[in-house]
Amino acid sequence: MTITKYRPQATFAAPFNELVNEFLGRDIGQFFGSDDLRRSNPGVNIVENDKAFELRLLAPGFAKEDLKLSMENEVLTISADKKTEELKENERYTRREFTHSAFSRSFRLPETVNAEGIRAEYLNGVLNVHIPKAEAVKPKQREITIA
Repeated sequence: MTITKYRPQATFAAPFNELVNEFLGRDIGQFFGSDDLRRSNPGVNIVENDKAFELRLLAPGFAKEDLKLSMENEVLTISADKKTEELKENERYTRREFTHSAFSRSFRLPETVNAEGIRAEYLNGVLNVHIPKAEAVKPKQREITIA
């Protein structure tokens, strides 16, 4: 069994944003004075071997404290939320392209994983999540005497 990508429902504004972007080549936010770059989800590599899945999520610019992993109903969710610091009294922006960084990725795990054994490590902008596979349950065997 393999890990299946979980795709939550799109936001209400997503179809309108795509329509405006298609016709005008711009994001809706740019009409309201926002000069934000398009946000995207971080890339993920998933490697499977006999004993485990290794999920490697690229999240540069985040601190370990910004990242959160949670598990609910066999869905592993990795999210992050980072806000930039406020300006000092004498400072002002001449251009501001980043203010808030956030993402959320969810993965439906197969029944064959050991959810209690999941562990994660964040090193050099890459979150490594080790998801061990559960031990295969052997069928019970017994001899039945004939009466």
